[in-house]
Amino acid sequence: MSTEIKTAVFDLDGTLIDSLPDLAESGIALLKSYNLHLPTEEAVRGMIGDGAHRLVDRLLIYGGDEKRIDRDEATRRFLEIYEPRATEKTHLFPDTQAMLTTLRERGIACVVCTNKPVKAAQAILEKLGVASLIDAIGGGDSFATRKPDPDHIRNTMCLIHAEPTRGIMIGDHQNDIMAAMGVPMPSLFASWGYGDRSMSAHATAIAGCIAELPRLIYDLSRPN
Repeated sequence: MSTEIKTAVFDLDGTLIDSLPDLAESGIALLKSYNLHLPTEEAVRGMIGDGAHRLVDRLLIYGGDEKRIDRDEATRRFLEIYEPRATEKTHLFPDTQAMLTTLRERGIACVVCTNKPVKAAQAILEKLGVASLIDAIGGGDSFATRKPDPDHIRNTMCLIHAEPTRGIMIGDHQNDIMAAMGVPMPSLFASWGYGDRSMSAHATAIAGCIAELPRLIYDLSRPN
């Protein structure tokens, strides 16, 4: 017997939004400020998913730094570059707004659990016009832990007093799938995102596009 799903927990970058262009341009600007080798947008794609601090560390290593640059200072510099321009080229993936509306009409709460700083996540969702469809945001700086730690999901769901075992995680990175396994809850791998397909190995199912999500969530809620 399956459990009725009452909360959809979404990753943000690479799942609801395509933020790669703004992240890549901000990363390039950061490395320029240190006179380091510059990455392509495609190179930055593979660095996304573990929060700003890890992204900056990967950028600096790619650029040729040998751990001489202070990572905390570089992360502050990166966020000063990124946050004011975080929605210049960032956009929702197709059908995102309609999908969120459909889930809410079916009585399913929608929350975001992202390793991105919560301030940036909130600003992006507001600018893109879907903040009213999101019931809560658990950012990478909201709690003591973050994905792949399952407590990041649990704590995010607690913001709306939701039962974690009645949720489902949707994301494009192995961190999302691993966190869901630890709750435990089912997960859907967002194949349109930035993660390599191999990261879907332990997902409950693979979603081919955002428009499929309401049906997949409904199917996983039905009794076996």
